[in-house]
Amino acid sequence: MEVTKKLQKLSLAALIVSLLPLATLVPVFLKIALPDGVRTVWAVCNIVLVLSGLLLSVICVKSEESRSGVNIMSTIISVVLALMMLGIVALALVLNFLQ
Repeated sequence: MEVTKKLQKLSLAALIVSLLPLATLVPVFLKIALPDGVRTVWAVCNIVLVLSGLLLSVICVKSEESRSGVNIMSTIISVVLALMMLGIVALALVLNFLQ
């Protein structure tokens, strides 16, 4: 009982951590230009948040008794963001080799 309660809190934390990288869109929508240093720090934070959200989501989904819609949603969000990051890195590598 206590383990499932801890996993429920962990799944909520995983969902919040998975959604935090979407805060990057706020300056875009408000048309705010950020300095280079802030953009770099923000990018590193996004990478850390996506990877930690993915790790927390996988931990929660791995247990069958704690599997819920929140866990599955946070896992899907984290996987999509991780795939986007990998795609951006792959695109940068391909464009670098084409030049």
